[in-house]
Amino acid sequence: MTDPRAVAVNVAANTNQPGFRGPVYPDGSFAYVPIPESAATLPRERFPVDEPLPTYGDLDLPFAVPADLRETPVHMDPEFPGVHGRDRATYGDPHGVKAGRIAGLEPGDWLFFYATLSLRPHGWVGPGETGGRDADAGGLDPDDDIAPDWGAYLFAGIRVERVLAVGDGDRAVDRDAAAALAPTNAHLKRDPFDARVVVAGDPTASGLFERVVPLSTPEAGADANRLVTALSSDSGKGPWWRRPMSFDADATETLLNRIEKG
Repeated sequence: MTDPRAVAVNVAANTNQPGFRGPVYPDGSFAYVPIPESAATLPRERFPVDEPLPTYGDLDLPFAVPADLRETPVHMDPEFPGVHGRDRATYGDPHGVKAGRIAGLEPGDWLFFYATLSLRPHGWVGPGETGGRDADAGGLDPDDDIAPDWGAYLFAGIRVERVLAVGDGDRAVDRDAAAALAPTNAHLKRDPFDARVVVAGDPTASGLFERVVPLSTPEAGADANRLVTALSSDSGKGPWWRRPMSFDADATETLLNRIEKG
């Protein structure tokens, strides 16, 4: 068995969808906020499992979402055991650039997730009228590795058990196979099913981190730190925080040690 490798992809709420980033707090703790569901979905009776399509109002968040978002369905992907009512570790992706990287992962490898998060005080009440969509984070005393205003942070991981990927000429993986592997994944609720890759992970090893691992420098969110520039496949130039990154076995070991230290 070869040493594990990793891919990291950008997910979660951002300033485009739904209009605000999730919070990172001064001590590096955080909240995972999914994006809204942007695609057409099947009726509930055609989901692989009998469950409702979750909304922002269903999420277990430490702040209030704006009233006009509470009934908005969310794209609960990735999903992690014990987070927002989920009990599996899965991820699906329809985009070729990310799917191609993820398709090369093998059992025991890691799929990491990062997000752009805004620095907020503990007790932040949320975006919009109640909390201020652009609430000033000035006056906070964040940990030395937390960027001012916003930054990019690793916040979760799935230890891969199995990957389904598209074959030559296919536009999506086989839906029946995906439903057998990851029946609660959000892409199986879409009409049509669109995932070019589906990942199922070890539910005991996968999940949210206790603390974020910064990919940005402490000086500016747009500047990549050495985890990106020295360890990943990405140059750290331009909008690097939107791109997938690959890590070889040695770099993955460094990341895992960094995650363990918190």
